[in-house]
Amino acid sequence: MVKVPLKNPKPNFEEFKRVLMGQKKAERVHFVELFADPEVVSYILENLLGEKLVPWSSETKKDFLRQQINWWYRMGYDYIRVAIADELQFPGKARRTEDTAHLSRGRRNWVEEKEGMITCWEDFEKYPWPDADKVDYSLYEFVAANLPEGMKMMVCPSSGVLEISSEVLLGFEGMSYLLYEAPDLVEATFNRVGEIIYRFYENIVDLDGVEGFFQGDDMGFNTSTFLSPETLRKLVLPWHKRFAFLAHQHDKMYWLHCCGNVSAIMEDLIEDVKIDAFHSFQDAIMPVVEFKKRYGDRIATLGGVDMDKLCRLDEESLRRYVRDILEKCMPYRYALGSGNSIANYVPVKNYLIMLDEGLRWKDSSS
Repeated sequence: MVKVPLKNPKPNFEEFKRVLMGQKKAERVHFVELFADPEVVSYILENLLGEKLVPWSSETKKDFLRQQINWWYRMGYDYIRVAIADELQFPGKARRTEDTAHLSRGRRNWVEEKEGMITCWEDFEKYPWPDADKVDYSLYEFVAANLPEGMKMMVCPSSGVLEISSEVLLGFEGMSYLLYEAPDLVEATFNRVGEIIYRFYENIVDLDGVEGFFQGDDMGFNTSTFLSPETLRKLVLPWHKRFAFLAHQHDKMYWLHCCGNVSAIMEDLIEDVKIDAFHSFQDAIMPVVEFKKRYGDRIATLGGVDMDKLCRLDEESLRRYVRDILEKCMPYRYALGSGNSIANYVPVKNYLIMLDEGLRWKDSSS
């Protein structure tokens, strides 16, 4: 019988942090996710917890947040990742198509890859840049005040410096031309995004319940980084270094979610940026077990259950696959979760099986 959602969870973020920092051996498997799509959350709430999903609106924000806290709690997490800064949205272009996922939302947005909102200095000056000082931080205070004992928050304002700059503001194709034709405009765009994210973190780092930043910024694809390592070192990594330094100044953690093959900058992320934990893995690039073997004594390894396998394996094969990961990655500096997120195309049954295997784990070395 699958044991999740849990009836009586016992979150303990302080212990979780010590495990990830290499200060102690894990006594149980801790769970980690960047997020779960609302369709998955809604399905579990309705079918397993007997609740209807509270929609997000100006009138229902607090009820929505209470329900989200309870969802993360009942699913066995030691933290909730909170990214509710509506005021930090970066307006951009998007394409729409049919959503064919397991729990379809009807239509799905795709990034506009060609020309973005900024093509020249005039666009840059006219763009409606968000203001981190106008964020409603009282919502984060509300979450902190309503966390179950032992739970904490990992926060993130939005997507990352590269993602916002390339996908929303410049467009990937547009950015590629501008890197040659107007590199100063590209640099200014990246820096403005970095400054906005940094200001958000400055405003929230000392809030009760905040134990770190869980920043996402996809920098690669299957075979390489999107931009050359040299360009990333100039435009992107210095901002992550500043985010991490700010967190560490306040005895908080800095976790990075980054998709793609970023082997060329992994040493930069560990030694210069000084991330505490790395998240996002694909078996076709580098299986989590291999990553743990290479880097697991220096930073924490988060997740790693390959999305394709999480979606398509039968129960017996999936359990065997997850057990193998646990056998090779536990009990030091590891947390179990998907290789990316619990998207709405992940069968809920398989998500629960993954967590169930974590709950069943016993340390064979003790």
